Amino acid sequence: MSTPESRLEDLGLKLPQPTKLPEGLILPFEFVNIRGNRVLFSGHPKSAMDGTLSGPFGVVGTDMTTDEAYEEAREVALSVLANIKAEIGELSRISGWVRVFGMVTSAPNYSEQHVVVNGFSDLIIDVFGPDVGRHARSAIGVSGLPLGFAMEIEGEVLIDG
Repeated sequence: MSTPESRLEDLGLKLPQPTKLPEGLILPFEFVNIRGNRVLFSGHPKSAMDGTLSGPFGVVGTDMTTDEAYEEAREVALSVLANIKAEIGELSRISGWVRVFGMVTSAPNYSEQHVVVNGFSDLIIDVFGPDVGRHARSAIGVSGLPLGFAMEIEGEVLIDG
């Protein structure tokens, strides 16, 4: 049976380093919060391979297309996986994806937030399969996000042991 890590490799994907905050930015919360068998992950942007924050920045429907934003949401998923892996050791400890909540900075009248956040969901299902990877989800449009991010995605997974 393949592991999530081997599935990422099969897909030609690499996880970035865990997120590194810009100097001087102090957050009063954790990106990953473990409570028993629940792992809650805070709103994540995308990280570059070295873990630095790399957006995406801007407004979907103005600065980037739905297709571009979909691809960025896939990259956000990799950042989430990197941060969860740093906290729990192996991604195979994830026994189920519970929920995902995507926020997309949207141009007026933009209504394809659900398609954008599909990038995240599709990657999770590709990596974990339909049983472990299926999740409840919401995707909403917002007028702005911290630091000018075009999207932020948060959620919850369950882990074994």
